[in-house]
Amino acid sequence: MELITISQVSKDYKVSTRTLRYYEQIGLLRSTKKEGYAYRVYNEEAICRLQQIIILRKLSIPLKHIAHILGDKEILTAIKVLKENISILKDKINGLSAIKDILKSLVKELEKKQHVEVRFNLLDHYVIQEVVDSLSLENYHFKEENEVEDLKNAVNNLNKLNNVRVVKLPPFTIAANHYIGENPEEHAGEQLEQFLKQSKLYERKPDARVFGFNHPNPSEHKSHYGYEVWVTIPDDMEVPKPFVKKQFEGGLYAAHMITLGNFHEWEWLSNWVNSDNPLYEANLADDNGEIMGGALEEHLNYAYYSSLNWPESDAHQLDLLFPIKLKK
Repeated sequence: MELITISQVSKDYKVSTRTLRYYEQIGLLRSTKKEGYAYRVYNEEAICRLQQIIILRKLSIPLKHIAHILGDKEILTAIKVLKENISILKDKINGLSAIKDILKSLVKELEKKQHVEVRFNLLDHYVIQEVVDSLSLENYHFKEENEVEDLKNAVNNLNKLNNVRVVKLPPFTIAANHYIGENPEEHAGEQLEQFLKQSKLYERKPDARVFGFNHPNPSEHKSHYGYEVWVTIPDDMEVPKPFVKKQFEGGLYAAHMITLGNFHEWEWLSNWVNSDNPLYEANLADDNGEIMGGALEEHLNYAYYSSLNWPESDAHQLDLLFPIKLKK
């Protein structure tokens, strides 16, 4: 049976190595270690399972539901989980369809008055009445298009981000830890966890923020890559080795929140920065792509979770932070 390396699987199926390791961490996927070989490898069974995971993810099935579907041989489990997700999607579709109908109704009403010299006012009784009536309707019918091209366009629109925030990170004093080797995020994270507990940082700085980034980035030519973690600390705090005290200058970032494991959405954020917005452009550092060009991942509420000993799960949220600047 042919064994395929993690880098080749990542390339063939367009899934980041970090996502593959996360799937393994939560028990969704299993790799094997070939004796005397530095890379993770996957057998035919694992590849088949990954293909099913990818299909279900593209159908917007959450990872915890995928675990139920693939972890239970009973087909009734899959039916139940898929029906639950259909119900959720129906609610979203009906909600969007309702909003569309309301807006169309509002436009139609305003078009009747476009030649009358009156100010636009949503509280105008004869305009808002129709909107209120529309909101009270319970049943909306979503027009389904079955053409392949329409479906492709719909998927492309779903993958476009409409909720990107533009945030200004202030300067920070940080404690930084860097690890290169197998599972660098896990090793760097374990050392960070130990530092947070021993220093009781959350008690000293309840607004502590945690960031991370690849350092260096994964590569086909390297058996291992690295990950660096930062945690903001009081200016006068000393840090133990292997942590290093640093100053972060701050900057302007495009921010998009994901739940843990959805690292493929980095591509969506990159597309937003580079083509889907009229005001900003990339402001990546010139590091030859070695450390993500200054892009960061903020592990939201990490110090808080750590102080309560919460287990890591796909319910945890991260902000993907892409450095930007105003277009000239």
